[in-house]
Amino acid sequence: MSLVSHLFPKLSLLPHISLLCHGHRHRLGLVRRHSTTLIHRRPPASIFSSPSPLVGHSRHGRRRVSMDSASPEVSASVDSVADGLKNQSLNSDDRGGLGSGVEHGAKKKLEELNWDNSFVRELPGDPRTDVLPRQVLHACYSNVLPSVEVESPQLVAWSESVADLLDLDLQEFERPDFPLLFSGASPLVGVSPYAQCYGGHQFGMWAGQLGDGRAITLGEILNPRSERWELQLKGAGKTPYSRFADGLAVLRSSIREFLCSEAMHSLGIPTTRALCLLTTGTFVTRDMFYDGNQKEEPGAIVCRVAQSFLRFGSFQIHASRGKDDYKIVRALADYAIRHHFPHFENMSSSQSLSFSTGDEDSSVVDLTSNKYAAWAVEVAERTASLIASWQGVGFTHGVLNTDNMSILGLTIDYGPFGFLDAFDPSYTPNTTDLPGRRYCFANQPDVGLWNIAQFASTLSAAELINDKEANYAMERYGDKFMDDYQTIMTKKIGLPKYNKQLISKLLNNMAVDKVDYTNFFRSLSNIKADPSTPEEELLVPLKAVLLDMGKERKEAWVSWVKIYIAELAASGISDEERKASMDAINPKYILRNYLCQTAIDAAEQGDFGEVRRLLKIMERPFDEQPGMEKYARLPPAWAYRPGVCMLSCSS
Repeated sequence: MSLVSHLFPKLSLLPHISLLCHGHRHRLGLVRRHSTTLIHRRPPASIFSSPSPLVGHSRHGRRRVSMDSASPEVSASVDSVADGLKNQSLNSDDRGGLGSGVEHGAKKKLEELNWDNSFVRELPGDPRTDVLPRQVLHACYSNVLPSVEVESPQLVAWSESVADLLDLDLQEFERPDFPLLFSGASPLVGVSPYAQCYGGHQFGMWAGQLGDGRAITLGEILNPRSERWELQLKGAGKTPYSRFADGLAVLRSSIREFLCSEAMHSLGIPTTRALCLLTTGTFVTRDMFYDGNQKEEPGAIVCRVAQSFLRFGSFQIHASRGKDDYKIVRALADYAIRHHFPHFENMSSSQSLSFSTGDEDSSVVDLTSNKYAAWAVEVAERTASLIASWQGVGFTHGVLNTDNMSILGLTIDYGPFGFLDAFDPSYTPNTTDLPGRRYCFANQPDVGLWNIAQFASTLSAAELINDKEANYAMERYGDKFMDDYQTIMTKKIGLPKYNKQLISKLLNNMAVDKVDYTNFFRSLSNIKADPSTPEEELLVPLKAVLLDMGKERKEAWVSWVKIYIAELAASGISDEERKASMDAINPKYILRNYLCQTAIDAAEQGDFGEVRRLLKIMERPFDEQPGMEKYARLPPAWAYRPGVCMLSCSS
């Protein structure tokens, strides 16, 4: 049984996913997954970080781990298996998308930024410097300079919180040469630009070499807190990985990426960030729907920021090229661990991260004896946590190819994404995905597992981990996803413990009546824990979100609300306390596609006010923000036309 069937029992859009990295070293493959039994100690919600407060409070005895159970019997750990790593684990600010926003002394001018450029210094590069499309062999990157043509480039918007991550003085955005510097037309001091080489599975099929076809990384900045931040210009010109494309980006997709990067951060979801958005002053030819109707669109560039842009596909491409390149997979893994997972460099056997696989030979997976295995498990856990957080806010990525999967567990590469309006588990925002809906909202957890299987298979092929370690990483993905998802959904409805039946019935009702996902959960906090509420008044707090229902559907909702109120009353939590906690996890404002389109339409006419306004509103998604209520409204009728509610990958 897949994860989809746990969350949406009546929906099964993907075939059953049963995965294990195969032992064959010369190919990437999958075979039947065996369940595992953990002995010695039960890991917490995450092996390498503190468990969620609602997870693990009733875990007693031994547990047989299987992803074929939505609410399995679970056991409490005798003591934490992560004690030895606890103080070394990355905290939330280290996950690449959650900066502290704290002032640290004097801010810097652009010329004073501390560029380190470890990626090009420590990893093998392409000996050629031209940008002719080609297969780049035995290299992790190609040195390339931005080449986009600009005519009076203009700074559209910027993120003050990202500037703070870099310790960049906000007055630098007022420099007349800032648009030239961040379009790549003028070089920044200290940078060493390159395009990364990677491959990937696209819609389930191996696509071979892909790479940064229009994104050029300037380098890495080390801030005073010893955090490493990569700066990347998306839409800055051709690279050897551009294939037949022009290496450019248009304003509409750049606005969407800029705004959503910052909106997701404010929602508390790990993500790449965006420092600034610029127009190039030139036009780009695009066929938005791949139907032969090309048109000229304004060009733009987004400066993306992340602690690393390494993807699953960064490792896959080298493993796919055979034994001679396995050493590159190892070098890249060593680089990632050294700079982004340093706690695995100092593990010792005394930390006892050992687990039985439950196989006939009763062999044990000892994570302390193999840093690559421990690393693979954390990548799996971060990915699971990320996708659980997406499900919590109704976010659908749209293009979950393995080249769009971050090893840091960040949301990366904002293309045809979409937040749920009317709740529809089969919703996909990507027109290319329509035939099979592989990447629809409900399928994201299973696709995440499939992608983790490809990543684990890559490490196995390169002989960094064995089959049992790969299997354990996938087991941890399933456990971590279910733990986090259950915690999130429990908080969203304001209860102290998970109630599978109540939540499943709620989601079923929402799907039947196409209830707005965001507005419903925001309104749910208005229900009082009063079992004496007259039946005719039970739905009053939800009247703004339960629309156009007949008698039968009203009865279904009344039945659910009665059970819900009984659960609220039994919890002993006051209405005021519960409302505050629910409003802190259920946003009022999300970046709906129609809001993006309104900003895009104005920006294409030279008015960037709506882009800046949306940025400010999305910085405080959980606040009421009096006067901004129209940004929380349901989509208007025009929002359901192609190009708004659904988009292609053309950008």
